[in-house]
Amino acid sequence: MNLISYAGFFAGILTSGAAIPQVLQTYRTKHARDLSMSQLVLLTLGMMLWLIYGISLNDLPLICANVFSIVCYTALIAMKLRYARRDAAACVSTD
Repeated sequence: MNLISYAGFFAGILTSGAAIPQVLQTYRTKHARDLSMSQLVLLTLGMMLWLIYGISLNDLPLICANVFSIVCYTALIAMKLRYARRDAAACVSTD
């Protein structure tokens, strides 16, 4: 592996790892009302396209980073859907 591949892996770790605090916070608080579903879906779709691109180039750093990110953002989408009723009830009770 060359220096560029290491840079790619490090970039992937940083950008993909950026999702971890949001996943943990959402899981801990059990609410996702402040997360934009549109942004989550668009970002996930974009990462899926990057994954396809990485696979076509056989670029392991690109593949790994996008697989991890897709898992994180899919988890956020699932939590957003799961906590939607609870979030709506919380908004009504505080208004």
